[in-house]
Amino acid sequence: MNLLYKPDWEEAKTRYQAWWAHEAMDRCAIQVTAPRPGAGQVARPQRPPTPEARWTDLDYISKLNDLDFCTTYYGGEAFPIWHPGYPGHTAIPAFLGCPTDLDFETGWWDPVLKAEDIDFKSLRIDKQGKWWQFTLRMLRRAVQECQGKAIPSIGAFGACGDTLAAVRGSDRFLLDVMDRPEQVIAAEAYLMDMWCEVYDDFYKIVHDVSEGSTSWGGYWSPGKTYMAQNDFAYMISPKMYRELFLAQIEKQTRFLDHTMYHVDGIGNFAHVPALCELPCLQALQILPGAGKPSALHYLDVCKTVQRAGKNLQIYLASNEVETALSELSARGLMIVTSCKTEAEAKALLENAKKWSKDRKV
Repeated sequence: MNLLYKPDWEEAKTRYQAWWAHEAMDRCAIQVTAPRPGAGQVARPQRPPTPEARWTDLDYISKLNDLDFCTTYYGGEAFPIWHPGYPGHTAIPAFLGCPTDLDFETGWWDPVLKAEDIDFKSLRIDKQGKWWQFTLRMLRRAVQECQGKAIPSIGAFGACGDTLAAVRGSDRFLLDVMDRPEQVIAAEAYLMDMWCEVYDDFYKIVHDVSEGSTSWGGYWSPGKTYMAQNDFAYMISPKMYRELFLAQIEKQTRFLDHTMYHVDGIGNFAHVPALCELPCLQALQILPGAGKPSALHYLDVCKTVQRAGKNLQIYLASNEVETALSELSARGLMIVTSCKTEAEAKALLENAKKWSKDRKV
């Protein structure tokens, strides 16, 4: 059914299904948002007085989500997603007991495995623990809040490599990948099994109202989906990436129905060829990173993805969309952008149909 804040949700779902299938459509997939008229005059709810309250007061979080929903135009494949924000308190390192320090904008984990060897088998999720119990309450509240108006995010709760970097500390983990690679490989297999179990626990809560799922990545699937990543890999070679992490990323893609991989930062672009070899990885997001120009300036990487037959997601300014569609194939392409007004967003959607071509790159 359609949603209160997304009256063309049924059409958008059909387009997502075609996009995952890598089918040609009348235009590329495009998520375009814009402020609704009068959005700037809507008052924001009063922020709670402490960082922890800011991230755990579900009434406040609900008001923030409703504010975003009612002041945003969701065009094309954009849609409203209910989420609590992602400073790390609803993620596996916190569930494993990593002390989690929150401020009003983000959060940090302190490592818990400090011995020389990686004692990964000592890691257990405390399902009576504070952050696990909060996450369950939050997801159930999300389902309640989303009925007929939005889609609940399953969350941002961990990634291959990154979870182990959190429980070890990145400095120590950089030594681990050189000094004890066998332990890293074994620990990653253990943590990926754990990740799949956590996913299933959360999916049971959200999938009915979602008619599938969405995650922190902001796209939808009719089944199990997640934005996979390994931001730690920015600091290692393609050879080490293949040897230590690729097998578990492949396992994750086989567990999910639809996977997009978050290639975050130009230092991770070296791993794109390896990722393109994974048969069950449907899509890659090419994100140059903070302080870098848009993906339009890294067309060689984007075209590598498309030549491998994978879907491609990129973030662009609205005035870059035409140029991108003159260089890239519209088949399997998803552009994420925003406009200043709803009228501009609707015009961009129409223009995208004219500019889109199923071309060889």
